[in-house]
Amino acid sequence: MTKSARQFWQGKIVLVTGGSAGFGWFIASAFAKRGAKVFVNGRDETRLNEAVDRIVEEGGDATALPGDVTNANDVTSMFATMIDNAGQLDVLINNAGRSDRGAAMETSVEQFRELLELNFLSLVRCTQTALPNLLKTGGHIVNIGSLGAKTVSPFLGAYPTSKFPVTAYSHQLRLELAPQGIHTLLVCPGPIAVPKASDRYEKLAAEKQLPASAGQPGGGVRLKGIDPVWLADRIVRACEQRTPELIVPRRARWLFAVSTL
Repeated sequence: MTKSARQFWQGKIVLVTGGSAGFGWFIASAFAKRGAKVFVNGRDETRLNEAVDRIVEEGGDATALPGDVTNANDVTSMFATMIDNAGQLDVLINNAGRSDRGAAMETSVEQFRELLELNFLSLVRCTQTALPNLLKTGGHIVNIGSLGAKTVSPFLGAYPTSKFPVTAYSHQLRLELAPQGIHTLLVCPGPIAVPKASDRYEKLAAEKQLPASAGQPGGGVRLKGIDPVWLADRIVRACEQRTPELIVPRRARWLFAVSTL
């Protein structure tokens, strides 16, 4: 890490939703290592406090921000607490979300609604709440999408449907907010090799009698797991450079172009 990179983030305030575990923790850690003060959001307060303690042990400045991003009152309270504590917001990382498994015709309307609420509408809710403060700092909105926000694999239940709107929303934000000084970054990664990943989707696939590939990361897509430390660093640099979109692996961008044609 260069001295200039750490100077860039010194005194900056970053909020990461869904940061108590998985890839969200790696993003929070990456910003903290560069000198930013990081607010880490999560629903499970015990796991959230453990995640914050790990960042502090690494020498970072992190604060737990408990709350459910699908609950409007929680979101209002979260942002009020953060502003009372830090006085500003420079980066909002909309990371909270989860995947799914199931055949499209066997996924209920309620299941679609639930995942749309978590993967998309909570992102909108947090962005709208954060915007007045981001306008003051000329800050960054980072939306963690997925390759599933660009293309579809079978047997992923409501997941692709809940992620495709993230791409459209990010593009609309970019067009409308860039003239006001706001940077919007859409991140679309393939499967991330997060240590101790849950076997939840493998169990779901077995329970629903889906092909074994459906239980694998990314629904069995043939891609090497992405190093979460490396990807988190890429996101930090993309913010520094105000990059509009980050698709990993890069070759997936060309596959999307061919698919469209």
